[in-house]
Amino acid sequence: MSLLTVSGSPHIHGHQSVKSIMYGVVVAMIPAIFVSVYFFGLDAARVIFISIAACLFFEWIIQKYLLKGPLTINDGSALVTGVLLAFNVPSNLPAWMIIVGALVSIGIAKMSFGGLGKNPFNPALIGRVFLLISFPVQMTSWPLPKALFDSSVTDAITGPTTLGILKEGLNAGKSVQELITSPGFPGYLNDLVGAQGGSLGEISAIALLLGAVYMFFRKIITWHIPVGYIGSAVIFSGILWMVDPSKYIDPAMHLMAGGMILGVFFMATDMVSTPMSPKGQIVFGIGAGLLTIIIRVWGAYPEGVSFAILIMNAFTPLINKGFKPKRFGEVLSKK
Repeated sequence: MSLLTVSGSPHIHGHQSVKSIMYGVVVAMIPAIFVSVYFFGLDAARVIFISIAACLFFEWIIQKYLLKGPLTINDGSALVTGVLLAFNVPSNLPAWMIIVGALVSIGIAKMSFGGLGKNPFNPALIGRVFLLISFPVQMTSWPLPKALFDSSVTDAITGPTTLGILKEGLNAGKSVQELITSPGFPGYLNDLVGAQGGSLGEISAIALLLGAVYMFFRKIITWHIPVGYIGSAVIFSGILWMVDPSKYIDPAMHLMAGGMILGVFFMATDMVSTPMSPKGQIVFGIGAGLLTIIIRVWGAYPEGVSFAILIMNAFTPLINKGFKPKRFGEVLSKK
């Protein structure tokens, strides 16, 4: 018969509470919130407000009347899901679609598994993918913000994203050089600061990076998943680019365009749906980075971040078995 020398769990306690972590993530997203409102105006504020309110409401009503357990809407997790869901949709999405996305994120992806700490997939990404599959036209009609560094960008109401332009153009037989030098292409600087079409949280790499620095400073996230994710994406896309630069875009464009920065630091680092051990987290990040580039290059959609992270979420139990975290306590044989 075997006995544990330490019984009861958890055996170790972190220095931060769930509430502290969640509100820290919200603070980290404030720069991106301001940038999205600056470029897309009150429509961005509308989407963020509706998404947050709907997520909080659905968590409250499900806990109070269905699960009948303690209310946790004050812990900040539903708030984080609300902001992340808003970051994953365009600013012109109808209110009722945002509410449907919130219901899927909270009701199906989170509460149906028992609530925070038990959901196997990132709730906001489940909501985004559901909306993308159910309402592809509305989810891919991107309002165009005003550009700060490129006066040639048109005044059209909607248009494709940077990755969308590249995907469509390459499929039509054009070269990368033709596409990135064509009128209306956002370019590196606009991708960096946020003057490009896309979901609210995909437009400004620099605003998201500021938030990431804050989360590292607060020790809300660790380096393992981001380094694995960015490293594998840069290496793989760099190899493709060196093989044929007319057909494949360079790593810098992959990083700054689309939702990679948002995904790397704010969604792939979700503590609930990712591996527990540092080695497992590195494997998770490497897999997500490779899948992102594979889907972007050869998939039907120009963006692959959401699908890549959700696929790796599904592999998390297997990764945890292969890369077990350090055990605190040991098993002794009873004599």
